[in-house]
Amino acid sequence: MDSTAEDLASYLVQQLKLKAVGERLLVAIAGVPASGKSTLAELVVAKINALLAADSATHPTSAILVGLDGWHLTRAQLDAMPDPRLAHDRRGAHWTFDGPSYVEFAKLLRQPATAVITAPSFDHAMKDPTPHAVSIYPSHRLVVIEGAQLMDERWWVQVGLEEARRRLVKRHVLTGVAKDMEEAIWRAGQNDEPNGKFIAENLYQPTRIIESLDDPKYTL
Repeated sequence: MDSTAEDLASYLVQQLKLKAVGERLLVAIAGVPASGKSTLAELVVAKINALLAADSATHPTSAILVGLDGWHLTRAQLDAMPDPRLAHDRRGAHWTFDGPSYVEFAKLLRQPATAVITAPSFDHAMKDPTPHAVSIYPSHRLVVIEGAQLMDERWWVQVGLEEARRRLVKRHVLTGVAKDMEEAIWRAGQNDEPNGKFIAENLYQPTRIIESLDDPKYTL
């Protein structure tokens, strides 16, 4: 996965040089749950920043990763839905996110990079979003985030259904999301796989398709 991330990082650094001063390069990395998109995004951003730091002509330009989890609806908002139990069980489905707020954030990124923009993050201990937790500075001229039509680059991480299911079940058990293997299998089949199907069926046309790699060096 390192070599893939290095190639992608080099490509993005070159694309950034084609942007006018003050414009950001926006990159969306999407994929079904357990495709490895988050791991890939972290690696690409780290390698981009290493390249930019070594290039005196672009310093202090840098890249930043903004996760989509910050736009989860709060537990209180889920509780207020017609079927709260279903809402909590399906947390992560498209209808459990604050889509309009995310789109407004993406529009802000499209404006000239002259002011600080904040984004929410997600507190896994509290199991709720934390507003204004991430700061995107004017020097952050390359932003990697999850899908939106407003992005310059839209990458899709491709993985087979059986492989994604295997990774999901393993992840749910290891992270404690599921109390046992039976619950992990249920969550993978009843929540993650329907979410992945919706994402795949409603995907904006990708500019690049990347084959997922099950690299043992990295956690799922």
